[in-house]
Amino acid sequence: MENPAIPALYIGVAKTAIDEMAVFLFAFLLAIFADLGVLNSSLHARGPRHMKIFAHKLEILFHTRRHYYTHSILEIHMNPSPVQRTTWILSGLVLLLIGALSYGGYRYYELRKHSLEMKAILEGRIAELEGNLGMVSEENRSLSEALYSEQQKNALFEEEIKELAGTVDVLDRLAKTDPELLQKYSKVYFLNEHYIPSNLRKIDQEFVYKQNEEEYIHSKVYADLKRLINDAREDGIELSVISAYRSFDEQAQLKGTYSVTYGNGANTFSADQGYSEHQLGTTVDFTTKALGTGFSAFEGSDAYTWLTENAYKYGFVLSYPKGNAYYVFEPWHWRYVGEELARKLNRDKKYFYDLDQREIDQYLIELFD
Repeated sequence: MENPAIPALYIGVAKTAIDEMAVFLFAFLLAIFADLGVLNSSLHARGPRHMKIFAHKLEILFHTRRHYYTHSILEIHMNPSPVQRTTWILSGLVLLLIGALSYGGYRYYELRKHSLEMKAILEGRIAELEGNLGMVSEENRSLSEALYSEQQKNALFEEEIKELAGTVDVLDRLAKTDPELLQKYSKVYFLNEHYIPSNLRKIDQEFVYKQNEEEYIHSKVYADLKRLINDAREDGIELSVISAYRSFDEQAQLKGTYSVTYGNGANTFSADQGYSEHQLGTTVDFTTKALGTGFSAFEGSDAYTWLTENAYKYGFVLSYPKGNAYYVFEPWHWRYVGEELARKLNRDKKYFYDLDQREIDQYLIELFD
């Protein structure tokens, strides 16, 4: 049966070992050496006298605890029992465990200290990087604002370029558009005797009333004139051109003929040379096969009604309506002023000579649009 005193001995020895760990560890090592026969062979070889000397040295080393440890060591060497040997081995294991735990604790402390140091370093580095990131973000924000500002400037610059391009285009078109074409010449402005439209072209014979005569008109007006006549014919109105461009000299001859026949009365229906709209090359006199040269009947014709309702759509306006300040009513005489101005006059129920010249000049750029 197991000795009941052994558990109590374990507890006592363990407490003593913990209280005097350093001294006990030394004694334990001596016991291990004795158990291995190292001290036994040495002390037994030298006799009891040397053993007493060794015990005396232990008393000097350990002072107040010398009796307990010395007798324990000597007892192990002289007559070690299995219980004592087991007790010391267990105590040694406890010490080793305590040492291992102490070493583990120390290593944990060192590792934790190192970890805290590294954490502090990393936190500092992170703070530095965050600061740099903030600086970079601020710099990026500044660059973004600068980029946006430049984009706005570029957009504004592009708009200015477009405006300038538009202005240049307007100036170019104005430079290529004859300013005389919208002047009010009937007894108002004089057209130089040397003036000839730069772009005259022959009207196709199918649109001319007198088959044996040639009529000419400004080339940029011709397309709208053809559309007008063709559309009128589709509506059953057989319009034809009986007179178009007349030179300064031709107008002088015509006026002379009228003056011989009608005397001063010719001034009521025929312009002097230099004052005729026909010299511009943008004015035509219409008739029909039924009317021929009988202009007096034109007012009551379907042709006149159709022209008053549709001519503005093609850029043509009636120059001399009833009650005008220049000539007698001429329902056959239509002048090309461009579709934009013609529509405005039709919308406002006005005639060409009702407008101020400065207002008319604003439509010069759109004359051939």
